[in-house]
Order: sequence, then C-alpha cells, then structure tokens
Amino acid sequence: MSDFFSLLVEEFPQVRSGLWVTLQATVLGALLAGVLAFALGLMAGSGLLLARGFSRVVVEFFRGTSLYIQLFWLYYAMPLVTGYELTPVVCGVVAFGLNFGAYGAEVVRGAINSVPRGQYEAAIALNLSPSRRLWKVILPQAWVQMIPSFTNLLIQLLKATPLLWLISAADLMTVVQTLRDRTGETLTAYLTLLAAYFVLAYALTMLMNLLERSAKRRLGLDTGARSLFRSRSASTTAVGGTR
Repeated sequence: MSDFFSLLVEEFPQVRSGLWVTLQATVLGALLAGVLAFALGLMAGSGLLLARGFSRVVVEFFRGTSLYIQLFWLYYAMPLVTGYELTPVVCGVVAFGLNFGAYGAEVVRGAINSVPRGQYEAAIALNLSPSRRLWKVILPQAWVQMIPSFTNLLIQLLKATPLLWLISAADLMTVVQTLRDRTGETLTAYLTLLAAYFVLAYALTMLMNLLERSAKRRLGLDTGARSLFRSRSASTTAVGGTR
C-alpha cells in the first residue's frame, strides 16, 4: 500500500492530468447532452410531424444501442468511413453527449408534459406568444422537475468516463491503472478509484441540489439548506406525465 501511495505522490502531475481529462469529458459531455436533450425534447412536442419523427428516431437509436459500441464506432470505425479521426477525449465527449442527450430528451419531454394544463390556458389567456409561453411559463416550472433526473444522468455520465481507458485516453482510470501495473497494488488502486469517483459524484450532486434549490426559490418554493446534502435515488431517473 505504501508503495502505491508513494508512487501516487511521485506521479501527481500525471494523476492531476488524468483527473482533468475525466472532468473535461464529464462537463463537456454533459453540456452537449443538455443541448441535445432540450432540442430533441422540444421537437418531440412539436406540431410538425417531421420534427416529432426525427426526434423519436434519434432518441430511440441512441437509447437502444450500447454506449460501448457508440464510443468504439466513433473512435475506430468512423475514420474508416469518413477519413477523419477524432481524439479520444473528443470521441468520449461526443459519445457521452449523444447517448445521455437521448435519455435527457425523454426527461425534457416528460417534464413539459407534466406541467398542468391550466398553466397553458392561463398563458394563452394573457395573450402570450407561443415562444413566450414556453420560456416564461412552461419551462420555469418544468425545469424544476427536470433537475433531479438530470442529476442522476450527470452522475451516470461521470461513472461512464472510465470507458475512455478503452480508447487510450489518459483519464483518471488510465493513470491509476498504470500505477497499479507498476506497483501490483490492485486492491489499493481500485479502492482509490472508488473513493475518487465517490467524491466527484457527491460534489456534482451538491452542485445540482444547489441549482434545484435556486430554481425552486424562483417559483416561490424554499426547501431549506438541508436539501443541498440529500442524495438521489435511482427511481427519479425518469419524469413522465400527460398534458
């Protein structure tokens, strides 16, 4: 154990670099997923059949195929088809964004559909345009319902980043795996990884809890400071409803 931690301290610049790659893949992948989730989720409720059909095809394709295969296709197969090769980190960001964006689209669609019908009717009665109804009335209420599910998806995305090791990205998993190979300390190495990912996941959870609390306060709701430290259960990964 002492050998592993001695080498960990000695190779700290590499560990820090690996952690940075993991955070980059998580944050950039989450941003891309968020953009796609809102785009596809709003298209799913569009009055245009073509937009709804496109959204459904994209969502079902990326939800119905393995993230492993999507990652490998982007890294190994796409260069053979297009002649253009992406870096491992960019491949990870794109794969994570597409996969988790598809799941997020269902969260957006379900949250919007769960807003009470009376809110739509009140917005129409106020003579608001469709875009203003969406941004001023519907989305602020739906956003509060999206955050718990988005939190779970964000944590799942973080936990998927070790897959970058499979395409030779120098993320945290890769660095710790190298230290394990050099010291033979398997138990210590993987316990260290468990602790590191737990800390990262809990930090992201608290940030999302803070975002949720802020969104609720904008609607006149206050959940108290204790809500910042609560964890999320797997049962909140989907939001549904009917309008």
